[in-house]
Amino acid sequence: MKNILLVWVCLCVAYPLFAQQDNTQNPFRQLGTELPTPNVYRNAAGAPGHMYWQQQADYSMDIRLDDEQQRIYGTEKITYHNNSPDPLNYLWIQLDQNVRAVDSDTYKTSTNELGERMTLSQLSRLEPAFPGGFNIDHVKDGSGKDMSYFIQKTMMRVELPQVLEPGSTTELEIKFWYNINNRMTDGGGRSGSEYFGEDDNYLYTIAQFYPRMALYTDNNGWQNKQFLGRGEFALTFGDYDVKITVPADHLVAATGTLQNDGDVLTREQRNRLERARKERVQPVIIATQAEAIEREKTKVKKEKTWHFKAENVRDFAFASSRKFIWDAMGVEQEDGSVVMAMSMYPKEGNPLWERFSTKAVAHTLKWYTHYSFDYPYPVAWSINAAEIGMEYPMICFNFGRTESDGTYSDRTKYGMIGVIIHEVGHNYFPMIVNSDERQWTWMDEGLNTFLQYLAEQQWERDYPSRRGPANKIVDYMKGDKQYISPIMTNSESIWQFGNNAYGKPATALNILRETVMGREQFDYAFKTYANRWKFKHPAPADLFRTMEDASAIDLDWFWRGWFYTVDHVDIALTSVRPFRINTMDPVSENTQLRKERDEAPRNISSIRNEEAISQTYDEIDTTLRDYYTDYDPLESTILDQREYEQYLANLSPEERATLEADKYYYELTFENIGGLVMPIILEFTFADGSTQVEKIPAEIWRMGTNEVTKVFPFTKEVTSVVLDPFLETADTDTSNNYYPSRTSVNRFDLYQRRSRGESENPMQRDQRARSMEQRTETGSQR
Repeated sequence: MKNILLVWVCLCVAYPLFAQQDNTQNPFRQLGTELPTPNVYRNAAGAPGHMYWQQQADYSMDIRLDDEQQRIYGTEKITYHNNSPDPLNYLWIQLDQNVRAVDSDTYKTSTNELGERMTLSQLSRLEPAFPGGFNIDHVKDGSGKDMSYFIQKTMMRVELPQVLEPGSTTELEIKFWYNINNRMTDGGGRSGSEYFGEDDNYLYTIAQFYPRMALYTDNNGWQNKQFLGRGEFALTFGDYDVKITVPADHLVAATGTLQNDGDVLTREQRNRLERARKERVQPVIIATQAEAIEREKTKVKKEKTWHFKAENVRDFAFASSRKFIWDAMGVEQEDGSVVMAMSMYPKEGNPLWERFSTKAVAHTLKWYTHYSFDYPYPVAWSINAAEIGMEYPMICFNFGRTESDGTYSDRTKYGMIGVIIHEVGHNYFPMIVNSDERQWTWMDEGLNTFLQYLAEQQWERDYPSRRGPANKIVDYMKGDKQYISPIMTNSESIWQFGNNAYGKPATALNILRETVMGREQFDYAFKTYANRWKFKHPAPADLFRTMEDASAIDLDWFWRGWFYTVDHVDIALTSVRPFRINTMDPVSENTQLRKERDEAPRNISSIRNEEAISQTYDEIDTTLRDYYTDYDPLESTILDQREYEQYLANLSPEERATLEADKYYYELTFENIGGLVMPIILEFTFADGSTQVEKIPAEIWRMGTNEVTKVFPFTKEVTSVVLDPFLETADTDTSNNYYPSRTSVNRFDLYQRRSRGESENPMQRDQRARSMEQRTETGSQR
């Protein structure tokens, strides 16, 4: 029996070798051919190489906001530094406002259908009417000479009078203007105006307002892919000196630090701001609601110029309105520096914004810093704007309004806090860890959504996060594959944009942290990536390689499955077979066999034969009864005992210990139905009520098989097994995760039962509550 047991275990271990599939389909094959070849600019460890370089673009701008005509007028001087090893014959400049031009490809390529019942408003949107887009008055070089340029939709190529050699700089001046779109009536957008008819005022959130240098990198050259609306921005770091002229009664928030507070702020506002710098708990009101209401009534014709400077940022944005209330507080960094967390919002956002906005900004800085690096900028703004969430360096625009009576629901409150955490968090990704949004939306949105989830859970216990936990992505991943794209898909070609670029990568990172790598290893590797690439331009391979390099964990299988395919997780527990060792002890073994025999069901022939023999036995003469014996083959004899003693004498000490342990052995078989390999997490429940969790790394699937078998020895009898008991792998079908199998009651059966007056047990109440939560969550996402 000892030999039989050893052979059986060896076959279980060797099984994947015999069932190995074509290695070209093995999910554990390395990503070598999919990733770009390492070089002197980006090394194989995922870090910037020893010859890494990046360009720089500095801006000096004079901007005027025309509140009467809702226009932006501007002149900018760009100083472009060619730090690359390449000579450049021309420069590419982004004209993102041209996405709103009437001949924009965004309008031309959008698809639409006619329904039987359509409103006039819906029909009017089929034909663009808003006169959007940049108007370029001139492009001149540093000496004031006109430069030749060509506008290709949302890109402008500027011809250089002479080649820009490596290590050289060039200057150009662009004069421009454009009409500001009304975000509420002109098809939304990331920036624009919002009109308040009740007091006849505008709130401006202004971005993409100036021609911006396109990004030129070692791995992509010029990123001059057209802006169609989804794939956001790829931008160059630089220093900004910006003067913004607005109506004199406006308050302005912007990227950078205010240089002329004595010219644009009252003495009381400056004093309040100084108190706010020292405050760490409760924001200080800088401009009150009462003051904002007075400004709404008395529109002045005079103008003021606000002067801002920002260093080492990739972009610039600002907000302006006479409706603004302003509060602020200081956030102390580990190095002792103080960041000003600040908010501006109209009275329509109060009391919600006064209570939570700036505190949410401060909270975000604390926890994003914890997982990445110290916030390097002096300010972080949150600006209230209806129906939007959009991010720029040091400033973001966020939704969240109260009802007319000042009340608000929990859904509004948590939605506002969540969007503030998300948009302020974008300061880290991609404003500092500056990935190419035009190509890879997920590199900033996915990473940021993941950190948003971590920060939300630090805001309060069981914060109702929309994305992050594995079970929240299940419905998407088990959907129709025809309408699901791999994460590694260009931003403009993604099906189900939110799930693909936000939800799935955030979930993948959370699974890496909780299940694959562990929190300590993940946090170290992720922080390594963030610090390697802050103020630089990472690509997907740099993230993939760094996470492996800093952890010594091979993650190629994970990146391939989660980021390059549309496979889903569905691992089934298909078989559980219990075993016990045959101890060879004739007394104990035969006793057990006799019990099993006596308790086993019998066939009808055996029963009737026994009845016939019993009747015959009664009729036999008593002198002959001794010939009819009650022989039992399971009765142990002295020969059996001697054989057993000889067996024990031949065992080694290790074998003797294994035999005497008398363990329970369970052979479990798993099938990978969904195609996406994952670790196997099991919870065993024993006869005494205790439980034990076993975690098997994903490498159990490394031979490329769709089925694996593993044996688990225990000192106690197992009564049940649950696969993925903590919902941590995004398994899309948990009905095949149980031993013994479980039958779930569907909603219809539950309704019928209740309609007949049957009461719910506690488990049913919990199931109904979870169902309601899921439906509420679905409604929130919609």
